[in-house]
Amino acid sequence: MRNRFRKRDDQAEVNMTPMLDIVFILLIFFIVTATFLSEEGVDMRPPPACQDAGCETPNRPVILIQVDGDNQIFINQDPTDIERVLASVNRHRAENPDSAVLLEVHDESDHGVVVRIWDDMGANGVPVSIQRTEGDGA
Repeated sequence: MRNRFRKRDDQAEVNMTPMLDIVFILLIFFIVTATFLSEEGVDMRPPPACQDAGCETPNRPVILIQVDGDNQIFINQDPTDIERVLASVNRHRAENPDSAVLLEVHDESDHGVVVRIWDDMGANGVPVSIQRTEGDGA
C-alpha cells in the first residue's frame, strides 16, 4: 500500500498589517487633534517683604480658616462644615468689612476642599492668602 499524502487543512491566516496601519493612523489623528488644557495653579509663594521705610501694610483683621489633615475646617478656632464656610466668613466680614482671609492648609488635606474654599472666597470678592502647615500642626 502506498502512503497516501494527506493534504493538511490550511488554516486561514489573518494579515494584521492593514489593521495596524489603520490603528496608527487613528492614533496619529487623535494626538494631532487633541486639545491640551493649560490649567492655572495656585501661587504658594508669599508676597515679597516691604523693605522701604515708608512702606506700610494696612492692619486688617484676619479671619483664619484652617483645614487639617482630616479635612476638618475651623474658622477662628471654631469647627465648621464646608457648606457653612462662606456664610461664616460673611458674618465675620459684616463686623469688620476690611478683614481678609488667611487659609492655613495642612499638607495631608484634600485638594478639592482647599480649592472649593479658595474659589468661594474669590467669587465673593474676599481677599484671601494661603499658607501651608506641615507635620502635626493644623
